[in-house]
Amino acid sequence: MSKIKTAFFCSNCGYESAKWLGKCPACNEWNTFTEEVLDKGSAKEESWSDYNSDKRSAKTVALSDVTGDPEKRIVTGDAELNRVLGGGIVAGSIVLVAGEPGIGKSTLFLQNGLLLKQLRVLYISGEESEQQIKMRADRLKASNDNFYLLTETATQTIFKEIRKLKPHLVIVDSVQTLQSNLIDSSAGSVSQIRECAAEFQRFAKDTGTPVFLIGHITKDGTIAGPKILEHMVDTVLQFEGDRHYAYRILRTLKNRFGSTSELGIYEMTGEGMRTVSNPSEILIAQREEQLSGSAIAATLEGMRPLLVEVQALVTQSVYGTPQRTVTGFDLRRLQLLLAVLEKRGGFQFGMKDVFVNIAGGIKVEDPSIDLAVICALLSSYEDVPLPAHICFAGEVGLNGEIRAVNRIEQRIAEAEKLGFEKIIVSRYNKKSFDPKAYRIQVIALSRVDEVYRQLF
Repeated sequence: MSKIKTAFFCSNCGYESAKWLGKCPACNEWNTFTEEVLDKGSAKEESWSDYNSDKRSAKTVALSDVTGDPEKRIVTGDAELNRVLGGGIVAGSIVLVAGEPGIGKSTLFLQNGLLLKQLRVLYISGEESEQQIKMRADRLKASNDNFYLLTETATQTIFKEIRKLKPHLVIVDSVQTLQSNLIDSSAGSVSQIRECAAEFQRFAKDTGTPVFLIGHITKDGTIAGPKILEHMVDTVLQFEGDRHYAYRILRTLKNRFGSTSELGIYEMTGEGMRTVSNPSEILIAQREEQLSGSAIAATLEGMRPLLVEVQALVTQSVYGTPQRTVTGFDLRRLQLLLAVLEKRGGFQFGMKDVFVNIAGGIKVEDPSIDLAVICALLSSYEDVPLPAHICFAGEVGLNGEIRAVNRIEQRIAEAEKLGFEKIIVSRYNKKSFDPKAYRIQVIALSRVDEVYRQLF
């Protein structure tokens, strides 16, 4: 009998070692090594030379001889998915989609597969039976004669079926359930995930067939499996949102074929995911009366302008240490803005509890939201509602100055489209736009104290 081969893998980053180590030399984490059985000699590597007649042979070429043709893209019927992927699905790309359980990953990609009626789509499920997928498809009220199912976890069997069907698109749900016969460890282990992803990567690149890998996340919110999994794929998408709310956000974390700051917004309905074409309307709460502590910010997510509502609550602290609680905003950024208001404006937030929330359940990283956060804080501090139909776009510096933000014209146009009458921007943005070109009144100010005098 041949000797059983084992190796030790870091469960955090996937680093391989011949012996157990207390500290991983790659990611510096402690006690993350686990032993797994290897048997890489039991099967030969899959060859796809006969799958695609257009497959080019590998040879050295000069960079000047390479033609810069644009990538061939498959345009789906989902405008939000096209936006997030950079204009459509690139031929031969491998896309990893991760999200919490029950958030709607399987529903979204089953729905998109059924919409591609002109393509032969293979949906591989290692988690659900054919009857379960059929029930979900019936609920989505979509049918496609070119849509095929395969409920299997062994990659050797999967690739045999792929050779017979020759699909134009492959969706795998999920990569953590797959098992390669090249590795003897259990499904979901570091070595299995890495090997299965590598096999699908070779298949995608050799045949030009795009592959979607649906993945799990850990309790910390990171993608389950080795970090090398994110390096191997072309695009990483994060599907996020609260299961108690209807809205879902598809965010790009990595994209070799487009922008990494794009965002797609969906609404979860009984008939699947509905694309939200104008998210600004859902991110601004409908209020019958003006209340203090609420301000509207003109922000950007990728190429898309959004108007979001910033809510702030400032109350007297009951305990010795005041609370600082945020939802959808950076806590350290809030502490910085409070320090600016104390030092440059003379407002006493030292003994106040401060709560900040971005309405709609999204996370905003654009610094142009600073001015709206400060105005919401001052509104709650003074208990005076801000004027109706006014919004803000500006970054706040440590000296209390309002700094210019990029693509101000798009922000102003979005505010005008939604019926706002005034927008406060940085004076340093005045050269970037013509105020006479807009019906909305553009107020350009340079300091936070000027904004306070203007509003209160």
